[in-house]
Amino acid sequence: MAPRHRPQSSAGSLRRLARLVVEKPWGRDDIPREYGDFEGRRIGEIWFAHPDGDAAPLMVKFLFTSERLSIQVHPDDPAAKAAGLARGKDECWLVLAADSDARLGVGLTDDADRDALRAAALDGSIVDLIDWRAAAKDDFVYNPAGTIHAIGGGLTIVEVQQNVDRTYRLYDYGRPRALHLDEGLAVARLTPTADPRDRHVDPTRAAKLVSGPFFHVLHLSGPVDSAMTGGITSDLTFVPLSAGCFAAGEAVALGEAVLLDDPSLISIEPGGRALLCWPA
Repeated sequence: MAPRHRPQSSAGSLRRLARLVVEKPWGRDDIPREYGDFEGRRIGEIWFAHPDGDAAPLMVKFLFTSERLSIQVHPDDPAAKAAGLARGKDECWLVLAADSDARLGVGLTDDADRDALRAAALDGSIVDLIDWRAAAKDDFVYNPAGTIHAIGGGLTIVEVQQNVDRTYRLYDYGRPRALHLDEGLAVARLTPTADPRDRHVDPTRAAKLVSGPFFHVLHLSGPVDSAMTGGITSDLTFVPLSAGCFAAGEAVALGEAVLLDDPSLISIEPGGRALLCWPA
């Protein structure tokens, strides 16, 4: 439904990010039309291409899962730079929809050693070593680099991450893709993970979800509280999570993202919500 009042454009710039729609065998063909018309294709990811490419410090994507993704791990900054990469990969997830049996795997249920993990990855029993947590709409999980993790089926997630294309797969449920046991086990944390940023998000309230060290994530609800956004001066990524979101006077739909240089350009109608992300 069109808003009663279209916010007026103000000084500042807006750049719409190109969408990269990626089909995956574990994706979904029942994605709500609000995200776009995918003509029944099995879509797993929507990425947003930053104009700075690999030099951009963060990336945002939507994930749509019908089955479990691989059990994997990402390198931290020192390990990534030793491998010739610009940065490591911390990431975080906000659950936008979840089936009743949906799970997120985050860390291990108990301490382990690398030899035992290697054997478990080879015979598949690593699945039983993962801390599979029930996932519900509006759950927020921060996944530090080095955490062995997996995303389960039946989920729609918005992910904010350090921008690097490096994933070490430890187990992939028999799919015909390469594993990276040496690299992955070298960087993996061998303990359970409990991050203090994990929480359940109230969709009607603004909240700072991440405050560094690599990026910031602000959950916004309409109408925008300028006290939450004032003083932010950075390359901002604005990601609507509902209808009723505007930037520089232009409507920005669910499934889109834009770059801004001024948070005062943002307007959200009552009942709307969005994420605002920027590098630390």
